[in-house]
Amino acid sequence: MMVRAYTRREYIRKTPNSRIVQYDMGNLTDEFPISVTLSVKEGAEITHNSLEAARIAANRLMIREAGRFGYHLKIRPYPHQIVRENPMATGAGADRVQSGMRNAFGKAVSVEAIVKRGQKIITIDCNKANFVAAKKALKRASMKLPARTRITVDKGQELVL
Repeated sequence: MMVRAYTRREYIRKTPNSRIVQYDMGNLTDEFPISVTLSVKEGAEITHNSLEAARIAANRLMIREAGRFGYHLKIRPYPHQIVRENPMATGAGADRVQSGMRNAFGKAVSVEAIVKRGQKIITIDCNKANFVAAKKALKRASMKLPARTRITVDKGQELVL
């Protein structure tokens, strides 16, 4: 069972920003005949750092293989969930400094996206010539994510068979 997203920013003094630079890359105007998607097999919480690492890995390979305008890559989830941490002091004299779990609301450390089972993470639209490169890019992106993933062809299955 997935938890409800903790997005109450009014209780948190300083919320961390997401490190994801871009959500849409490549050719944003043209329509491509093939659409390949990376989706998760089970629910997970994906940090903004791992989403950005997956984006960089997939985008770099697609630029090298298909050129700047031979594809359209889209990151689908947005990290809303605020991750808090109650830092514990260690070392000599730490027991006098700390109050343990009393008032343990925690400091905001990062943000993450809560994804459900079967939810799409990254979609790449491309031509038939760049289909193998798109699958390879999604495979590399899946290595950066903390969940088991699946690569599916959403559009243009008859072209790749």
